[in-house]
Amino acid sequence: MAGASLLTLLDDIATILDDVAAMSKVAARKTAGVLGDDLALNAQQVSGVASERELPVVWAVALGSFKNKLILVPLAMLISAFIPWAITPLLMFGGLFLCYEGFEKVYHSYQHPKAKQDPHLDDSEVEQKLQHDIDDLHTYEKQKVKGAIRTDFVLSAEIIAISLGVVAGSALMNQFLTLSVIAVVMTVGVYGLVAAIVKIDDVGLYLHQRQGEGMMTRIGRSIGLKLVTSAPYLMKGLTLVGTIAMFMVGGGILTHGIHAIAVWIESAALWTEQIAVVGGLLGLLTPSLLNALFGVVAGGCAVVVMSQVEKFKTNHVN
Repeated sequence: MAGASLLTLLDDIATILDDVAAMSKVAARKTAGVLGDDLALNAQQVSGVASERELPVVWAVALGSFKNKLILVPLAMLISAFIPWAITPLLMFGGLFLCYEGFEKVYHSYQHPKAKQDPHLDDSEVEQKLQHDIDDLHTYEKQKVKGAIRTDFVLSAEIIAISLGVVAGSALMNQFLTLSVIAVVMTVGVYGLVAAIVKIDDVGLYLHQRQGEGMMTRIGRSIGLKLVTSAPYLMKGLTLVGTIAMFMVGGGILTHGIHAIAVWIESAALWTEQIAVVGGLLGLLTPSLLNALFGVVAGGCAVVVMSQVEKFKTNHVN
């Protein structure tokens, strides 16, 4: 009798695991787009620290990401069970925050353009001007980590929300296990790739400095040189892609939460599909471009509002 009960239990566990595996695959496919944005954003967020501190910073952000998901997974289940109507407003607030941060990055990059272009300044003076507000590298590193974890929280919330939509009709245990699997896999995958990206120049330098005249060694040195020379362009590209991703993801969250705009974007995509030759491509690009444009406008408005709030606070205090 005990043996039969054990076999029944094992069969139930196997069934649950099969269901979780199937739902996890579906959820992973649906969140793949957000994963790409998450990768670009986080690689860009942890760039700019000293080479020997890159992996510790990535590790610190990864731990923060795990903590985010430890909060988000049970919170998502509680919200879904008791106040499901709150999911969309919360996601929209997170989307607006992403747009705000993206616009603020662009705005600040144009605050001191002359310092970057002044021919009378040497490299050290330019660096001092660009980093004049960073008195302590440790503080700077902590700021980078906090910023990356804040951004990760919003993207993680979207990943969890999308995954929750996949498992909404299943048993509570299946929901919890699927969300947990997605949380762990996404975090390990994203930050593993981020660590590889930020250390690509070190790998290239190691390969380039190898001694020997063997064919594989020479090929390795050639590959290493290409990695070293391309790494700065890769990081600059990720910075650009990461900023664009902020507007696309944040704007996409906002437009999906506003029914009229979502319908208009869908109609625009269908209209562009009718254009001869390039219609198919334009139909795919139109929603992303319009979401990004909406994100830029929303981020600009948020920056203006926040700057006015800061001025009001300053005047009120004084």
